[in-house]
Amino acid sequence: MRQDECPAALEIKGLRKRFERPAVDGLDLHVRPGEFYMLLGPNGAGKTTTLRMVSGLLRPDEGTIAVFGIDALADPIAAKQITGWLSDEPMIYDKLTPLEYLEFVAGLWNVETAVADARARDLLQWLGLEKHADERCEQFSRGMRQKVALAGALVHEPRLIILDEPLTGLDAGSARLVKNVLAARVRAGGTVIMTTHILEIAERMADRIGVIAGGRLIAEGTLDELRGRIGSGDASLEDMFLAIVEQDLTAA
Repeated sequence: MRQDECPAALEIKGLRKRFERPAVDGLDLHVRPGEFYMLLGPNGAGKTTTLRMVSGLLRPDEGTIAVFGIDALADPIAAKQITGWLSDEPMIYDKLTPLEYLEFVAGLWNVETAVADARARDLLQWLGLEKHADERCEQFSRGMRQKVALAGALVHEPRLIILDEPLTGLDAGSARLVKNVLAARVRAGGTVIMTTHILEIAERMADRIGVIAGGRLIAEGTLDELRGRIGSGDASLEDMFLAIVEQDLTAA
């Protein structure tokens, strides 16, 4: 099958979610297989709500979500089996060790025991946690807990990896390890969609960038395409982001 015949890694159409006000307001989004897609936006733009709906944690009021052609609303289990999710608040079991936690998560996805053990040990090594593999997670710093949670999101080798501010609270060394693991997954053919407020990281790692505000996609493209949108060939992503958001506010 040619690349252009493959289903989108993520296809969102007309997605809406309202709380006291619209959080996501008719969002359309297309993420290609094998790309690193950064979703940027000001606070309250709808980024986290969008990713929670994609991951199955929230039910949209309207719209459709497809993960590699699977209707995530009609068949959420099938969609989740090929999706990894990491929130900005690491959710792990304090009384387990990293190895025990990863074995537990792998078991939920029916990963064969020997395969799960090998993957768990590889992930802990890549993330610099191998020396802590048999320590209880309750002793860990926030950064260490975040890395264990990331390993848990990856242990079943998902095709689509969804991350909401995964570098929050990490020191420079830990952040580099996480970035290296994610970049390796994309090189191996995986797809990553990630939010971040650290625009330098988005500038360095993203294949394409989507900017949302008010729950709508207001701009999308490569760095060069976004520069073309604001008419500046050498603008930084920070300058582009602020200009695009300002243009949207002015138009509104």
